[in-house]
Amino acid sequence: MDKKILLSQNPTTGQVLKHEQLSLGKEAPPLSKDLKENQSNIEKAFENAKDFKIENIHVGNREGMICYLNSMTDTSLLAEKIMVPLSNSSQQDRSITNLEEFESYRKEFFSGVGYHFHDKLHGLIDDVLAGYAGVIVDGQPKGLSLHVGNIEYRPIEEPSTQTVIRGPKEGFTESMDTNISLIRRRIQNTSLKFETMTVGKDTRTSVTIAYIDGVINEGILDEVKKRIKKIRTHAIFDSGNVEEYISDKNMTVFPLIYNTERPDSAAANLLEGKAVIIVNGSPFVLIAPTVFSDFFEATEDYYQSFFIGSFIRLIRYASFLIALTLPSLYVALTAFHHALIPTDLLFSLQAQREGVPFPAVIELLIMEVTFEILREAGIRMPRAIGQTISIVGALVIGQAAVEAGLVSNALVIVIALTALATFVSPIASFTAAARLLRFIFIFMAAVFGLYGILLCLFFMVAHLVSLRSFGVPYLAPIAPFIAEDQEDVFLRFPLFSNKRRPHYLKTESPLKNPESESPTPPRSKKGGGS
Repeated sequence: MDKKILLSQNPTTGQVLKHEQLSLGKEAPPLSKDLKENQSNIEKAFENAKDFKIENIHVGNREGMICYLNSMTDTSLLAEKIMVPLSNSSQQDRSITNLEEFESYRKEFFSGVGYHFHDKLHGLIDDVLAGYAGVIVDGQPKGLSLHVGNIEYRPIEEPSTQTVIRGPKEGFTESMDTNISLIRRRIQNTSLKFETMTVGKDTRTSVTIAYIDGVINEGILDEVKKRIKKIRTHAIFDSGNVEEYISDKNMTVFPLIYNTERPDSAAANLLEGKAVIIVNGSPFVLIAPTVFSDFFEATEDYYQSFFIGSFIRLIRYASFLIALTLPSLYVALTAFHHALIPTDLLFSLQAQREGVPFPAVIELLIMEVTFEILREAGIRMPRAIGQTISIVGALVIGQAAVEAGLVSNALVIVIALTALATFVSPIASFTAAARLLRFIFIFMAAVFGLYGILLCLFFMVAHLVSLRSFGVPYLAPIAPFIAEDQEDVFLRFPLFSNKRRPHYLKTESPLKNPESESPTPPRSKKGGGS
């Protein structure tokens, strides 16, 4: 593995940044001082690339070359920032005999343009593939890449998931620079750090780790870096690819890393002492480590009264249990435990099931699979009609199935309540876990009744206890029980009482709001009015 440090400059702020870049290929040869040799190697690398351009130029008193991809560069920016300065007569007599003079030349003629210096050929080629223009000067052991990229990105829009009534409407985009700026806008602190790596042999995807220096546990941060560096793959297209490579255990349906489209959620987790992983080209950032209770929280909980936030959070926990167990309870009660059903309701259920040719478990599975098909169809179809198809399709098919005598009215109600409860969770990946486990619960209920459901719950809890997210117990602070952290698990306590960061994160700075106090009404002056 080749590891190098790149110096670059932000063209907007002028800030010089240091990047650690990892190459997963073989050890690459250094750039030659011979211009013709470098030109030959680059032309060979881009052989049969129609959009590749290479031009001979003069850089000061030396011969040089510039290469770029038409499809990845802004030609007007290239002409304005690079070609025009190169044609300036005042630069033609500049002496460039060493790296210091080359750097001085760059500062004078290419100021305001993001740049990298490279001593390896593959580094320069990687930048050209990313939209940079590569400049090589005869006799110089390093090449210069200048940022003139023209990659179109989606503008900042409202998140398509985790929507809120009250709160910011901005969502992450596919542009890493935009995503970093959205986080930086919310945390204006020099302790906020960003470290960038490159992953993927062919895609050369930039992966940035954001964290608060002096807050995040150093062991957790080192573990995040180590796992990303160990990724060996030819392609990374989305943060979901990175998530699968760095998760503690892949043999689980529960997500061990939190993902979000919301910058405010990412910023809040950074301040808690977690790491945020940004993948270029993905509007979803990853947050690690993650615990089970994180998936029942939403940013809107903290933008409204703590009474309302706590009530809604309890609704989410109840909805998860409903989505997980309601269909299996229907099967268990109607097939095994009639005595637990009130007499009037039992007679009603029996009357509805007269003429239904299938046992309860079969009709339930038919409707569950049908609803999953409708859900998937609604997602994959064009947005304008997808939602209508899923809702209308469910109503029409449910009514038709009842009239045809294939299912009972009670079952349609059970399926509808289960579907609604499934949608309550703020995180889609966590919802998928409940949807999948539901089928296991149904099967066990069909075989063992309520005992099967209890057995499933027991094994599910045991499995949750065994999970870890970057070394942090997945069920913390419930198991192990941490009394001090219970103020933001099932209930959302007032913000002024939330003075400490979670103990299970073992942060370098445990206190976050040490001076916050409960508001008190003003005292009336002696002799004053009412």
